[in-house]
Amino acid sequence: MRQYTGIDKFIHSFDQALRSLVPGTTSAHRENPGSTVETKLGVSEARHVAGLMRVNHSGEVCAQALYHGQALTAKLPNVRREMEQAAIEEQDHLAWCEDRLKELDSHTSLLNPVWYSLSFGMGAIAGIAGDKYSLGFVAETERQVSLHLEDHIKQLPEQDERSRKILVQMNEDELHHRDTALNAGGVDLPAPVRIAMTGISKLMTKTSYYI
Repeated sequence: MRQYTGIDKFIHSFDQALRSLVPGTTSAHRENPGSTVETKLGVSEARHVAGLMRVNHSGEVCAQALYHGQALTAKLPNVRREMEQAAIEEQDHLAWCEDRLKELDSHTSLLNPVWYSLSFGMGAIAGIAGDKYSLGFVAETERQVSLHLEDHIKQLPEQDERSRKILVQMNEDELHHRDTALNAGGVDLPAPVRIAMTGISKLMTKTSYYI
């Protein structure tokens, strides 16, 4: 089996970052859950839904970065594979959110490079801290993402089944990833870490809605 050098890993990480950040470079492996549903929205409704989907897209950018950072520093091969597989599954979410934003004549967040960098660093640090903490970090991240998705589902206009189907499927996937991380040995994170994660999440949510 080939042994990757530091340069190989850097190039691979850079490629992953570009695919997560550059619109149109990520393709879904599964069909868009809302592809068969037609939805008509007013101007203000479309603007609000676009803000919500932009936040969710940024959240998926963060998830990609988190998994990429953890895969880079994870100690056990099986944990590294778990991180890589989760990142692949989350690519669907990126593509679905991006598709919906295009339909709403909107755009992804201009701050995504900032969120990616922060999340990649946090994921790498979690991986260095140990696999049980790395998995615990995944579980806590997915828990918080699920809470955001549930809130956004409630905020959607009643007739927007197209966005609702996307967010419902995303939420199911996030909860599955959370349970997988816990079953693989993830532990609860210290309260200060959870509080810090919540603070960063709120900052991302409030800014990405508009920018």
